[in-house]
Amino acid sequence: MKQIGASFAGFLSDERGATSIEYAFIASLVSIVILGAVTLIGTRLNTLFEGVVPGLGK
Repeated sequence: MKQIGASFAGFLSDERGATSIEYAFIASLVSIVILGAVTLIGTRLNTLFEGVVPGLGK
């Protein structure tokens, strides 16, 4: 019975899974920021080119 308790205590003290979840969370936040920036830049470039050559975006 002690062995089961020791195994369970070791499982609770293991933080490797928490670290990988934190890295995944950070990566998802970075990708959301990149997606927002690319969308904003694309919209502004489309507006700029539409002013240079009317009807280009259609």
